[in-house]
Amino acid sequence: MKSETVTYSADGLNMVGELHWDESRAGPRPGVLVFPEAFGLTGHAKSRARRLAEHGYVALACDLHGDGRVIPDLADVMPIVMKLRDEPARIRARAGGALSALVARPQVDARRVAAIGFCLGGTLSLELARGGADLAAVVGFHSGLGTAAPADAKNIKAKVLVCIGADDPGIPPEQRAAFEQEMRAGGVDWRLHVYGGVVHSFTNPDAGALGRPEFARYDASADKRSWAEMLALFDEAFA
Repeated sequence: MKSETVTYSADGLNMVGELHWDESRAGPRPGVLVFPEAFGLTGHAKSRARRLAEHGYVALACDLHGDGRVIPDLADVMPIVMKLRDEPARIRARAGGALSALVARPQVDARRVAAIGFCLGGTLSLELARGGADLAAVVGFHSGLGTAAPADAKNIKAKVLVCIGADDPGIPPEQRAAFEQEMRAGGVDWRLHVYGGVVHSFTNPDAGALGRPEFARYDASADKRSWAEMLALFDEAFA
């Protein structure tokens, strides 16, 4: 397995990502962007990129805040998150820079690219698709579903999967309902999986470090199921 640091520009920032691929596999292969949780490019997103490489994909774990910066304190990162959510053009610029960096790689088949993301990273994936990016699939794990530009769903070319905890306090039922309406109005090929008894950050084994189990808590079952559903979508989208 090969890993390489990749630098690229996006939204006026110097981004530092981490590319993973299996060099024993010949020929251009599907590429996957992996956008991290709101704190930045931590080990969680990097480990997911490595797992994708083991499945034969070329995966870029993407920077979120520039210079590979991680913001570990929730109180510090939330104002950044809230501001970005109101500025879809900036979100799309950050995601689009990563997409350009990935498809420029000779290992990647630029006609078969997906974007996945966790928490705010899922929002980046969805906004990249709303901006009309040439993606085959988009997956959001415990990602915010709201957008300042719902009419842009008509630009989505990708198959969309979102995986949400039914008890996630940050993604209430009314947000899920609005997302469903947005997808229908845009004519999107979409699916939404909701896991009972599950809250935010259910894919991250370190979620308990926040000390707020009512908000963020790892759930091994939902993690396993959502990952399998993502792989099944990739099989369909990249066929």
